[in-house]
Amino acid sequence: EVQMVESGGGMVQAGGSLRPSCAVSGLTILYLTWAWYLQSPVKERTLVVRLRWMANDAFYIDSVKGRFTITKGNAKNTIYLQMNSLKPEDTATYFCNEDPPEDDYWGQGTQVTVSS
Repeated sequence: EVQMVESGGGMVQAGGSLRPSCAVSGLTILYLTWAWYLQSPVKERTLVVRLRWMANDAFYIDSVKGRFTITKGNAKNTIYLQMNSLKPEDTATYFCNEDPPEDDYWGQGTQVTVSS
């Protein structure tokens, strides 16, 4: 069974940092493209960043460029999202999945709340 477990979100003030992680089990992520997505009451689920794993080639949406970084964990099958200079508009639940996403792989996500 494929499972995504996101953790590491939290509550911070604007300008702060968080580093959510995603632990993937049930498959090998090595040859795939992985991504972080966000969803909030005012935003439908949206791609934030994708990483072509073997090429180590990342694409970021404009609103997070220069602030967020997707990285591979030292532990096998772990993906991180380093979030710096957080803004209130970054408040959302963050999920990891393949890109394009597999419907059966969505986890619970991790909540990020940024106060002004």
